[in-house]
Amino acid sequence: MIHEATPRLAPPSESGTLRVATRNAATIYYLDRHQRAVGPEHDLVRRFAAANAWQVEWELFETTAEVLAALEDGAVHLAAAGLTHLPSRDARFARGPAHTEIVEQLVCHRDDRPLPRRVSELAGVEVRVTAASSYSERLQSLVNAHTGFRFREDPRNTETLLAAVAEQEVECTVADSNIVRMTRRHFPHLEVALNLTAGEPLGWYLPDDQAPLAAQARQWMASAAGKTALAAIRQRYYSHIGEFDFVDLRALNRRIDERLPRFLDLFLAAEAKTGMPADLLAALAYQESHWDPEAVSPTGVRGIMMLTRNTAASLGVANRLDPAAAIDGGARYLADRHRRLPESIPEPDRTYLALASYNLGRGHLLDARELARELGKNPDSWADMKEVLPLKADRRYYPRTRYGYARGYEPVHYVERIRNYLDVIAAALGERSRADGTAPEQSAPLAGSPATG
Repeated sequence: MIHEATPRLAPPSESGTLRVATRNAATIYYLDRHQRAVGPEHDLVRRFAAANAWQVEWELFETTAEVLAALEDGAVHLAAAGLTHLPSRDARFARGPAHTEIVEQLVCHRDDRPLPRRVSELAGVEVRVTAASSYSERLQSLVNAHTGFRFREDPRNTETLLAAVAEQEVECTVADSNIVRMTRRHFPHLEVALNLTAGEPLGWYLPDDQAPLAAQARQWMASAAGKTALAAIRQRYYSHIGEFDFVDLRALNRRIDERLPRFLDLFLAAEAKTGMPADLLAALAYQESHWDPEAVSPTGVRGIMMLTRNTAASLGVANRLDPAAAIDGGARYLADRHRRLPESIPEPDRTYLALASYNLGRGHLLDARELARELGKNPDSWADMKEVLPLKADRRYYPRTRYGYARGYEPVHYVERIRNYLDVIAAALGERSRADGTAPEQSAPLAGSPATG
């Protein structure tokens, strides 16, 4: 993209609008299934702007190079696009606050030849990285220090290059560890060959004439409000991503292709009926049964939604092994768990608590919410309830609760696994919808907010 000379912007303190350059990525900014803008950088910018009573105007670009060009032109007040803080960039722009610590990682396909585990083994390895990125600078320093190593810049963004590695179109690329962490769930054959850095800060940059605004942003990020915003973002976007499990995620991605199409219309019908998102219901069903309509547990729960006999009877589900009946019943049961929670609970916390209730039972969840109040925790916060729910198995606490002992650690793992599966399933459904022409071009993974409540 060629940028024409742009008149310098009035500061947002005068205009009331903060103009921000960003790009589409799961770790930065994207549109969820309801076409609402979300993402870690998006949320952080919005909170900063709200603290100053400013509106935000977003400028979307495809690559880091385009973001930096817009910054150079003074076309925006701020760039929030997963930018590594580098001395070379500090010399060109006003450095804003850092918000994330990452490691730059060399990523290859796990089935390729023996992977390079040391920098000295990079000779002869095809490495492509997105142009004008911090990765280029990092690799250039390695080229200067090690003979026989070469790399190529590529116009594609990092996420696209990771997909190309997964498809074995490109041998290796370099990406930030937070991007790798999210992307490997969709492409389990990606493997981190080696870390290229010990740790680097990601943060914002501003045009060189916006130094006062940069200082204001740094001050806000270091404040109590900024630290609260950072904690909320980590909780929403990263806390549920556990240790990488190649076997589990490979099986999930295979079953998305082989099993999910059989039941997708049933999940969509259940969404239309109950308001519970289809991808959330699919993730719940995968956690329960791996989309096996004939699943039976040792305790007698059955079917694709693993309903108990009593729950099925209360929902009017005569045959738990009938996937249409089971999905409809399970969706109505989750919607009931969701509806009976206080409307004051914000999303996505309300959905996570409804899932915990689906797993543990409403009585035990109410016990845990009361226990949270006694301990000075917030019963409406999933982050706090993750700490309190396991206490239902602690003899110091459960004897004084109404419903007594429960394996309270189970719903915590249960919800976090569903959140992890949801990210992968939602992305797959978004890709399928775009291929079918049934979704907008910028559709992206659901961040965890249902259509109801």
